[in-house]
Amino acid sequence: MRRQNLAVILSTVAGSGPLSRAAVAKRVGLTRTAVSSLVDELLGARLLVEGDVRTNGKVGRPGRELALNDRGPAGLGLEVGPAHLGVCVVDLRGATRVWHRVPARNRSRPAEQVLAELVELAADGVREAEAAGLEIQGSVLAVPGVLGPAHDTVEHAPNLGWRDVVPARHWPGQLRAPELENEANLGALAERWCGAQTADTLVHISAETGIGAALVIGGRLFRGAGGYAGELGHVPVHHDGPRCSCGARGCLEQYAGARAVLRAAGIRGTHRDPVATLAERARDGHAPTLAALAQAGEAFGTALTSAVNLFDPAAVVLGGAYAELSPWLLPAMADELAARVRVRPWDPDVLRPSSLGRSAPLLGAAHLTVRRILTDPARLGE
Repeated sequence: MRRQNLAVILSTVAGSGPLSRAAVAKRVGLTRTAVSSLVDELLGARLLVEGDVRTNGKVGRPGRELALNDRGPAGLGLEVGPAHLGVCVVDLRGATRVWHRVPARNRSRPAEQVLAELVELAADGVREAEAAGLEIQGSVLAVPGVLGPAHDTVEHAPNLGWRDVVPARHWPGQLRAPELENEANLGALAERWCGAQTADTLVHISAETGIGAALVIGGRLFRGAGGYAGELGHVPVHHDGPRCSCGARGCLEQYAGARAVLRAAGIRGTHRDPVATLAERARDGHAPTLAALAQAGEAFGTALTSAVNLFDPAAVVLGGAYAELSPWLLPAMADELAARVRVRPWDPDVLRPSSLGRSAPLLGAAHLTVRRILTDPARLGE
């Protein structure tokens, strides 16, 4: 009961603060004595701070305002992408206090080398956070791949070239090894926690080099029986299409992945940021690029039809780097969905771009630890 009450008080201050102890007691339905004892515990854990006396012009004994501590526990988010590394620290108030997202050609390098560079970046981020009075209470690593059941192994990340990689084996003792999570899942959570999406049931697409998706049903991630739900990039859109890296034919990534769209647009050469290249060409009215993006949008619509028919989501969110291509992808996606969805009249407002774009997985990784603290503050003492 005490554990639950600690969570109720902390979440009340988080959602409605700053509040006096008396105001908290009134909102949660506990006695002032009980609230005072629980608040003292939260103050001792550096989860709350008590502000200066306020009077608000009222007669009587003034109260002191309680607020979340912005110099206390914090969450560390990490990310490995095919072309970047990322580190983010978020405080209890949800403010981003550290942010580093740097280019890195990770696709063709050994996992040990990539992780060694990430560790260095993470150590810099932790030092920066500690200098600001923050204490890292957990870390989560976002990866674009399939994870093992225990969430400690990257079983397969084709766009990194990783198979059966255990990051903890390459993590130094002075830094706590991170928990692993799929980047599309974290992107979906970030959209609900930090972005503009309030829908309890949604499909979130995370697309750049590869294409993944996350399903949120009733406000919770749907992982599937073995944790493998969301492999949208390998949904077949043409059964006799080109061979995919997964071994099948006609997968969505062969029509809508960034490299496939570049090829269809006739854009050759190596591009550090293929999505930015496509957006630039599209803005310039480059006809082959516009046609390639329309074809990719049609493929997305075909692949998403089953998900929409099966789950009836309130929102379908185009995220990741592809949020930057939404002006050219969404019209074709919407047309295809309107033509194929039959379980209900298609509402075009269901389909929308992400408000967070590329930053979503890294933000989601950092916020995951903070959310866990806010919903179960007693975990800090365990």
